[in-house]
Amino acid sequence: MSNPFFPGKPVPPEHFVGRTSEINFAFDQICNRSHFAIWGGPGMGKTSFLRKLASEQALREHGIDPSQVVVVLLNCQSIIPFTPAGFWQEILNVLHDQLDNEPQLQAEIQPLLEQKATSRILRKALRKLGESGKFLLLLVDDLDAAVVENEQYTETEMETFLAECRSLAIHAEESEHLSMIVTSLQPLSELTPRFNPNASPWYNHYLFQSLKLFNTRELVQILNTVKPPTLRGEIIDITGGHPSLVQIGGFLIYGEMQKGQNANAESFADGFERDTRHIFETIWQRCNPTEQLLLMLIALLDIDGQIKDTQYNLKGIGRVMTQHERLLENLEDRGVITSSITDSEKFYYFTSLLMKKWVTQEVLNTSEKFFNDNEFVFMNLISRRQLSQVKEFITLLTNNADKLIKVLNWIPKILPFLS
Repeated sequence: MSNPFFPGKPVPPEHFVGRTSEINFAFDQICNRSHFAIWGGPGMGKTSFLRKLASEQALREHGIDPSQVVVVLLNCQSIIPFTPAGFWQEILNVLHDQLDNEPQLQAEIQPLLEQKATSRILRKALRKLGESGKFLLLLVDDLDAAVVENEQYTETEMETFLAECRSLAIHAEESEHLSMIVTSLQPLSELTPRFNPNASPWYNHYLFQSLKLFNTRELVQILNTVKPPTLRGEIIDITGGHPSLVQIGGFLIYGEMQKGQNANAESFADGFERDTRHIFETIWQRCNPTEQLLLMLIALLDIDGQIKDTQYNLKGIGRVMTQHERLLENLEDRGVITSSITDSEKFYYFTSLLMKKWVTQEVLNTSEKFFNDNEFVFMNLISRRQLSQVKEFITLLTNNADKLIKVLNWIPKILPFLS
């Protein structure tokens, strides 16, 4: 059997697992010709989600006749540089191409492609779809690219474009022939342009939903081809339920298991760290200095509880976490960390053991310049005494590399299964 995992690419709709409530919410909006905004961190499966919505099987399962919907799936990052005209033109082009089985309707749409692409031209296309008993399901991936200025796209043009999208979705008569589903890396309310108190927010016609880490039931279903079942638990621990990590881990472990007697834990570990590096790097770079410091503290506090026989610790630093729960909740929403409550105290952990290792390496690579450049930010997070305490603990870890390596070594967890 071919490898059932799909690292580095969207999961085909027929292999899509989970996200049941999110899929149902999306189709509730589609059936009502309303609009839906999905957001989640890098690698959380947003593109796979859109492709699932576009599949004929999913449409039929939710009571929609595929012959009555024209699906247009586009990625804003593929419009280079992003401009409103490029956006509207891409929709019209794909819409036209999707009507190959409807030559008469396609012929009616054709003249619209020869005009300057605007939201008004798309409204004409929607009107023609409606007259034919159809509607447009517009799936827009990476909407973040539409809220970033470039040399051909000013802030004023951006505000106009977003207002046109909102008008098309809720004010135009043709809106009854349109349902728009968009994805972004963070909630639309946190993207520019910011909320204008004198106007309705450009994003408030969307129902918001985040894509979170896979739950245990979904993970068991995804990893059902991994044998023995106990190995699935180790993969879950290593990946933390992060969709992209699960696909990479599943792909590599499946490949090793096919080798039989020649399966090798070191080979799996090397491949996993190599193929996931870009994910952790992206997550880290998308964090601001305050978030990076919080992640450092989580890593250091976790290590502090595991390294014994040292003459120094981070006693008292943990209280910082209780003072910045909103920032930590944001990191949880993005799938970077998770939390649990023990004896009324909240503890934070990395969702993936590899993320913990990555952040710890960043800690050890952190220069004095990093602390100096961000001193003002850090002083709003921890006291000068606590910052000094953190620096001393980093020095201690650097001088006890052997103990640190032992704490961060996750390979022994899978050795019994690949030896």
